[in-house]
Amino acid sequence: MEQLIANAHKEPWNKGKLTGQKAPLKLKDIWAIRVRLQLNGNKRDLALFNLAIDSKLRACDLVKLKVRDISTGDHVSSRTTILQQKTHRPVQFEITELTRTVVEQWIHSDGLHLEDYLFSSRIKESPHLSTRQYARIVHNWVSSIGLESANYGTHTMRRTKVSLIYRRTKNLRAIQLLLGHTKLESTVRYLGIEVDDALEMAEQTEV
Repeated sequence: MEQLIANAHKEPWNKGKLTGQKAPLKLKDIWAIRVRLQLNGNKRDLALFNLAIDSKLRACDLVKLKVRDISTGDHVSSRTTILQQKTHRPVQFEITELTRTVVEQWIHSDGLHLEDYLFSSRIKESPHLSTRQYARIVHNWVSSIGLESANYGTHTMRRTKVSLIYRRTKNLRAIQLLLGHTKLESTVRYLGIEVDDALEMAEQTEV
């Protein structure tokens, strides 16, 4: 009985915490973080940050990337395809020139080979960066430019570029392909599209 009473008064795990979707970064936030990482000479984080935005990968896929996954010979490819851990489906993503440059600099400075993980862990038990470590890094990035870290997370990095693309194009099918979603409904929920957006799209479509 005492245990039941204790459980009844136990506070929920998320009391006082912000839950739900994490906000994507704005363009000015992206460049603020890039500049800060450049000024600090942090080649690993700069490569991780840029690749996270370009790839739009889930944290579990991003941290497991190997050099061979994005490179052909000594150069980082402009496009590549990986198999997603969650869906077991392939997804293709672009790697912009800026990202290719900083990732190549990181690979060369750290002496990485094709079979090496791009982002190794400092913990001996893990050969690559863990999702928990990555989450801490993301919080450090947003905090460093004065943003409230509780509003952001690893999914921020996955949502950032597609949110910018959607705002410019309103092309849901393109976003679905970029995220590797099997259902368009998942893309709608993921973007957090508001009713006004949906109505605006309907008004611009004549049938």
